[in-house]
Order: sequence, then structure tokens, then C-alpha cells
Amino acid sequence: MSDAPVRQLAAEITREKLYLKLHQELPYQSTVETETWTERKDGSVRIEQTIYVERESQRKIVLGKAGQTIKAIGGASRRELAEILEKPVHLFLFVKVREGWGDDPERYRQMGLEFPKE
Repeated sequence: MSDAPVRQLAAEITREKLYLKLHQELPYQSTVETETWTERKDGSVRIEQTIYVERESQRKIVLGKAGQTIKAIGGASRRELAEILEKPVHLFLFVKVREGWGDDPERYRQMGLEFPKE
């Protein structure tokens, strides 16, 4: 059994929280990837996710003043994930700039999609 669908669900939940928090400020040029998923001995799960944006200015928007925006996004995502998984979740979010991520065919393959051809 693979945890890939759950990893994708976790990324989608965080992406939803990102859009709900920043819908007016952040263009839809961001994506979330679940980098690591570790089941811990205490029954909890440690999840590390990276939010990719295309420009440094977008990264600053996601982080927010003194990290308040990313903290709010992470908290909302962690609560929903803990409810779905029925176990404690330790969620760690990182924000990185990846120019042109939307034009990368490998990103589409990782999501099980075909890269759109023009």
C-alpha cells in the first residue's frame, strides 16, 4: 500500500489553506509538494511540505510579517490533516522560489498528468 494518495491529499489541503488566506494577494502561481512523510513511534506523523512560488515577492507574501501568514496557513492545514488522519500531525512548511515551475513537464508527470502541448 502506498501513501502517495495521502501525500497528495495533504499537499492539496495546504494549497487550499494557502489560497483561502491569500486569495486577494497571491496569484495562482504556486504549488505545494509533500517532501517527507514520517510515521513516528508515538503514533503521530511528521510531514514536511514545500510551497513553491515563482518570484521572491510572492515568497514574502506567503511568509507574511514575522512569519504570521505561513504560521496561520500551517496551523489550519495541520488541524484538518490531524482530523482526517485521526492522529497528531507535526507539519513543517517551507517556502521556496522556483521560477517557471508551471512550465516543467516533470511536475505534471509527478502529479500523474500529461504536460499540455501547445
